[in-house]
Amino acid sequence: MLFRFKDKKQYRLPNYDYSGNGYYFITICTKNREHFFGKVIDGRMRLSSIGKIAKYHWRKNPKRFSSVHLDEFIVMPNHLHGIIIIDNRSNAPCRNAPRRVPTIRPLIKNSLSSIINHYKGAVKNDCKRKGFEYFNWQSRFYDHIIRNEKSLVNIQAYIRNNPLRWYLDRNNPENLFI
Repeated sequence: MLFRFKDKKQYRLPNYDYSGNGYYFITICTKNREHFFGKVIDGRMRLSSIGKIAKYHWRKNPKRFSSVHLDEFIVMPNHLHGIIIIDNRSNAPCRNAPRRVPTIRPLIKNSLSSIINHYKGAVKNDCKRKGFEYFNWQSRFYDHIIRNEKSLVNIQAYIRNNPLRWYLDRNNPENLFI
């Protein structure tokens, strides 16, 4: 049991404390990048019923996790981009102190992974309750640790402009020629 994940690829930054205070840019995709969340029409996202569920539960994250604050986010046809701010007041003085943490470990309460895991589960369960049993997430998620204000401003603009740039996205079915 100890070596169960020995050869499993790691997707998070080794030795980084993802339960610590910080800004995180997150991308969560639907399984097989299916367009469950709606359509982009004239540069604006039009949410489907499942897209509305995804948006509703994203906005509820701060109520479920007192250390979580949300910044910019957008639900796109097959993914969600968002900025999560973790602000554990008890961790504030230690933010820059490196902590050695194993790269393979169970979910840590109030860590980025536990927040995303809870969010994905809430959306999936709500979809199932409402008759959308076919909806599913891609396993894992993408993250980027936002380390400075310039990066934050660029990512905020990227999120805001995402629907306008959908026509360039490789997962947009209208771009099969690209």
